[in-house]
Amino acid sequence: MKKKTRWPLYVILALVLTFLAFVVPLPYYIEVPGGAEDIRRVLKVNETEDTEAGAYQFVTVGIRHATLSHLVYAWLTPFTDIRSAKETTGGSTDAEFMRINQFYMQTSQNMAKYQGLKTAGKDIELKYLGVYVLTVTDNSTFKGILNIADTVTAVNDKTFDSSKDLVDYVNSQQLGDTVKVTYEEDGKVKSAEGKIITLENGKNGIGIGLIDRTEVTSDVPIRFSTAGIGGPSAGLMFSLAIYTQIADPGLRNGRIVAGTGTIDRDGNVGDIGGIDKKVVAASRQGANIFFAPDNPVTEEAKKADPNAKSNYETALEAAKTIKTEMKIVPVKTLQDAIDYLKNNP
Repeated sequence: MKKKTRWPLYVILALVLTFLAFVVPLPYYIEVPGGAEDIRRVLKVNETEDTEAGAYQFVTVGIRHATLSHLVYAWLTPFTDIRSAKETTGGSTDAEFMRINQFYMQTSQNMAKYQGLKTAGKDIELKYLGVYVLTVTDNSTFKGILNIADTVTAVNDKTFDSSKDLVDYVNSQQLGDTVKVTYEEDGKVKSAEGKIITLENGKNGIGIGLIDRTEVTSDVPIRFSTAGIGGPSAGLMFSLAIYTQIADPGLRNGRIVAGTGTIDRDGNVGDIGGIDKKVVAASRQGANIFFAPDNPVTEEAKKADPNAKSNYETALEAAKTIKTEMKIVPVKTLQDAIDYLKNNP
């Protein structure tokens, strides 16, 4: 008669714990270097192919809902950061977080179309439709009224030409004041009243996270295919790719050019997160040049972290650490990037 094999209790427990370490999600995320993609894969301008040598690359950061095994990996691996769920998603679910990033990507693409064609001397109209609601704070009196994807079109019956104007107006109201918000939800125009509250940054507001909702009109057809990719940080590189194909096809001159940064309606390049990981990703994909936003660290950021560095400084440090030959180039505007490529052929 065969004797049954009995597993010691500690072996069973070890197997169970190992299994749980790989499958049970924790309230943390890890950020890792993502990919560097040729923009021609996701962008078509004027229904023509960009066949010039070299490439423009937009760069991503990989974000994963962490398990215990992910945290151990992050502790042991350079250029891998651990973030709390609140830091990463602002308290949104994974599905909401993805949806929010799709709105960022949509706005980024519209701004890139506007800047790329405008800089190339083409006619284009950018229409401001209001702001998308991305988050609503727990202490907002609009909690349960405004939801993700609603569009705020007016405050106290005043309309605005940009989200900055809307925010400035709301900031100027007194704590406790009643404000009327007009918004669109599922195609219906609605309104609601709430109170001005104190925000986490100490300013007055209504407690919503927002981003511009815009619409662009042009005779030049531009088509993006970015399903599954979110965020605003490809704005600079999208703008540069559009400008190049329309106005200066030889601008790349055979080089692989990567970079990151948001773009606004004035052509300014804005800061982004995770730039050290993007430097690593671009270097792995053979980029020769990497454009990095070069804006001074704000006083608010310095108060929160006296050692805070600009995007450009962080990118330089990352490049030095990995010993890449890729050139890190500081830019404040789209024109800075164009001028660098023209003057350094």
